[in-house]
Amino acid sequence: MGNKSSVQLAKKVLRIEIKAIQGLLGKVGRSFDSAVDMVFRCSGRAVITGMGKPGLIGRKIAATLASTGTPSLFVHPAEAIHGDLGMVTRQDIVIAISNSGETEEIVKLLSTIKKIGAGLIAMTGNIKSTLARNADVVIDIGVSREACPLGLAPTASTTVTLAMGDALAIALQQRRGFKPDDFAVYHPGGSLGKKLLRVKDLMRTGRANPSVKQGNSVKETLLAITAARAGSCSIVDRAGRLVGIFTDGDLRRHLENGTSDLMARPVWEVASRRPTAIHKERLAAEALRLLRERKIDELPVVDDKGKLVGLLDVQDLLKAGFI
Repeated sequence: MGNKSSVQLAKKVLRIEIKAIQGLLGKVGRSFDSAVDMVFRCSGRAVITGMGKPGLIGRKIAATLASTGTPSLFVHPAEAIHGDLGMVTRQDIVIAISNSGETEEIVKLLSTIKKIGAGLIAMTGNIKSTLARNADVVIDIGVSREACPLGLAPTASTTVTLAMGDALAIALQQRRGFKPDDFAVYHPGGSLGKKLLRVKDLMRTGRANPSVKQGNSVKETLLAITAARAGSCSIVDRAGRLVGIFTDGDLRRHLENGTSDLMARPVWEVASRRPTAIHKERLAAEALRLLRERKIDELPVVDDKGKLVGLLDVQDLLKAGFI
């Protein structure tokens, strides 16, 4: 019975929280749009503050805003009234979170925020509260009931706060035209960053990207490969467009076949033509797929005009953690 009772209670909690989030749909309107506009137009940062459980949610909202293109930080209200308000400037927008709108530490900040000249957005469940009356914009996050049977522990109220914070962050992300490349800049580590890395972020350039013209000899090509510590050398035409590649495998094949005067011959005569290449803007994950499918170790990298701009080696992907 204990387990069954726990499962039933869990489902009841989830239904209450689902209903609370659904209740937000009717509250997202003009004031939400004004809040997005305020944060988007400010030249400073979004400064999130909240006490207790709302503060913990506020930290997550600040982190989500920052990772989606909106400069932001969290300031603890208790620390703020003891000097940390110095972090806030008149160019900033303060987003204060308080379900009651009467949280003592939050209310104490209001006059100073006004003196500083920062904008103020209230996220509160009480639109007639002290916080709401002093705010430039009010986002209503009120819920009819908490999931806690005692009605005391913040549960549904913190869930809707988190959801509304996500909505705010994503609306700003879209308003800023935030792209996958931008996201990658703020997520250089971990699986997210790896998924968004492009070939141009990993490719070898300059001396590490050996290339010769069609008329260069095999000997000159091998010297270029050795100097670059690579496993291949790209062959380009007079305009710098990729037309072929000479690899360690090509060298071994011709040596085994006993090709006469191999070192003195033009590399174009013994090179692999129409090599597999990849555009510099393609995802690194796609390059890995190509390397595996073609069973090769290196990919020449080209631009829109087919000009050689780099070389991607399987070892480069290994160092980046793709393999």
